[in-house]
Amino acid sequence: MEEGGFEPVLCVKPEVHVHRIHPRATNRGYRAAEWQLDQPSWSGRLRITAKGQMAYIKLDDRTSGELCVQAAVDQFPGTAVESMTDSSRYLVIRVEDGNGQRAFIGIGFGDRGDAFDFTVASQDHFKWVKQQCEFAKQAQNPDQSPRLDLGFKEGQAIKLNIANMKKKEGAAGSPRARPVGTGGLSLLPLPSGGGGSLVQPAVAPTSGGASVPWPQPKPATAASTDIWGDFTKSTGSTSSQTQPGWVQF
Repeated sequence: MEEGGFEPVLCVKPEVHVHRIHPRATNRGYRAAEWQLDQPSWSGRLRITAKGQMAYIKLDDRTSGELCVQAAVDQFPGTAVESMTDSSRYLVIRVEDGNGQRAFIGIGFGDRGDAFDFTVASQDHFKWVKQQCEFAKQAQNPDQSPRLDLGFKEGQAIKLNIANMKKKEGAAGSPRARPVGTGGLSLLPLPSGGGGSLVQPAVAPTSGGASVPWPQPKPATAASTDIWGDFTKSTGSTSSQTQPGWVQF
């Protein structure tokens, strides 16, 4: 809300009653029961407007809408607006005319909900005023705002376990070893073609730094055309004659 000619309307009530009140003889609060509630002095429309940090209670003519009187409110509740000790529907406000004269009058709402809306609108305005004042103070004194201190205090130290860090780095960087089967042979899965060996010879380093498969593969021999050659050798005979009891095919 900025200072200027525009005044936002916070609350409007189409009917409010005005009562004459007598000056207080003691410091006790006002009592609505002491008023002639059935004979109000005036009835009209009530508006609450805001201008800067101030709120204004305006009493308008019900027919023409002309402003009759208003009360300047700098806080709620306060000197300009006082609540009653025996009723929430009635209030005492301090009004001013254009000549600077002031007077206290009583106002009352016919419905309790209207009185509640009046109170809430006034409280919300001054809550907003309080927040704006706090924001302005923080902007003028930014060094007084609480800050999180993350620095080391005198004598404070921090400990790092370098050994565990190296172990973790080595475990994360080293390749995962394959499981080794019996005899130092690495087990491989069955080829998708359905054939081939299930084992792969391990690779043994040589003196020259190169790697050769181990165990060494045997040299391939020419396939014999005689499929019975090994069978005849097992008989121990080198001649073409057969032993007794054997039949030569």
